[in-house]
Amino acid sequence: MTSDHSPGAKADRFAGVRYLMPTWSAKLGVGLVLVVLIVAFGLVGPVFAVDPRDSSYKGLQPPSSEHLLGTTKLGYDVFAQLATGTRESLYVGLVGGLVAMFLAIVFGIIAGYFGGWLDDILMLATNIMLVIPGLPLVMVIAAYVQNTEGLGDFARSATLVAMILGVTGWAGSAVVLRAQARSLRTREYVYASRVAGEKGLRIIFVEILPNLVPLIAAQLIFGVMAAVLGEAGLSYLGLGPTNSITLGTMLNDAQTGQAVGSHAWWWFVPPGVMIALLGTGLALVNFAIDEIVNPKLRLAPKAARQQRKAMKAGKGVAGGGAYA
Repeated sequence: MTSDHSPGAKADRFAGVRYLMPTWSAKLGVGLVLVVLIVAFGLVGPVFAVDPRDSSYKGLQPPSSEHLLGTTKLGYDVFAQLATGTRESLYVGLVGGLVAMFLAIVFGIIAGYFGGWLDDILMLATNIMLVIPGLPLVMVIAAYVQNTEGLGDFARSATLVAMILGVTGWAGSAVVLRAQARSLRTREYVYASRVAGEKGLRIIFVEILPNLVPLIAAQLIFGVMAAVLGEAGLSYLGLGPTNSITLGTMLNDAQTGQAVGSHAWWWFVPPGVMIALLGTGLALVNFAIDEIVNPKLRLAPKAARQQRKAMKAGKGVAGGGAYA
């Protein structure tokens, strides 16, 4: 009798897990470092910083040993606001990304698996969301909801802004997930589950969703990045949360406080750089996950290196990639 504890059996056991993991590369390493450092700063920074709403300091002070990033026009410490704003922006991005991903799964995967009239209705709603310009839609909804009576402090909270961004940003991901669900529903193991009498929702959660984990992760990261940038845009236009400090509200305060005219670069540069670095880090991680979804992206660098080696060796390369 052959033992299942051989090294080959253990290697095969984890082959599927390794396949779902992104291949280590420079862009993945840089992206992870950027994201981890920014998340750590957002979580730990507010603990060691002063009160971001303390206006007892002198206004428009340049960076110094007392104020690492200077002060604003009203005397707020920029470093303290940057730490708190990073944390709140990450919160908005996470909540907005999760809301968008949930709606994308509901509209995309359910429509792609069941098909028929349900697919027509769900895709009609998805296509309507796709053709409506995103920023004007978010502005209208945010302005309307924030002026609605009875919501109290929740009307201009970071949570509400995140939910608005999530509700308006799921359509693109739904189209991608629908296409993959339509492809997976024709696989033999899905057909076998239907023949065995399994219910549709159980097949979706047990057979289809696990195979879409890399794609869902990529779409979630994209949703987080879109929510962070969307909040920054809304706040810059004056439609962001008023009872929270975010990177977007910092830019809005710098704009209304004429930071550029006052040459107070330390007021608007740090939040802008933080948004750019966070977006870059998330994008690099997303590119690495895309290599799992699209194997051609994973094989392209290897093929390019082989082609360069062949050219240096003096060999010709045929049009289809074969060596002459």
